[in-house]
Amino acid sequence: MSTDYSRALGARLRAIRNQQGLSLQGVEDKSHGRWKAVVVGSYERGDRAVTVQRLSELAVFYGVPVSELLPDPRPSSAVTSTTKIVLNLESLGSLPADEAGPLARYASTIQAQRHDYNGKVLSIRAEDLKSLAIIYDMSPDELTSRLIEWGVLSPGMESVVGFGGDEDEDEPNPNWERRRSPR
Repeated sequence: MSTDYSRALGARLRAIRNQQGLSLQGVEDKSHGRWKAVVVGSYERGDRAVTVQRLSELAVFYGVPVSELLPDPRPSSAVTSTTKIVLNLESLGSLPADEAGPLARYASTIQAQRHDYNGKVLSIRAEDLKSLAIIYDMSPDELTSRLIEWGVLSPGMESVVGFGGDEDEDEPNPNWERRRSPR
């Protein structure tokens, strides 16, 4: 197994464990010693190869399909999933609730989880934007355009988000202006 793949697999294992709110010691305790903290940690660091059998058993322990433990083989997916998008919360707060309500609730939930109440900006992942697009019943490209139109995203974010747009656009402008087109 290549070092890069081992690290990517380890990152997936760590992400699943963290999503379940378990520490390495928590895994050992919950499994009654079946999974030693030191072994799971070495899998997560990519220091130790995990067999298919053990990976399958670990998936059962976590209650997820084995495919969820495997890293995405496409190199571009790692960039997309870690791309952060900065929402302008001040602009979001000035929008009518009937338009921006779902986004405002989503942002509020993330702020509460992070204990981050600065109220000016909020970073989200590209994956969060995909989820929001489903809530808004539109494509990620359409939602990105709508958020730029509302002034919640800086112009030029289409290329940063990676869903479309012109790659030659200027850098995002930190002094965002609220722009709305008439309907």
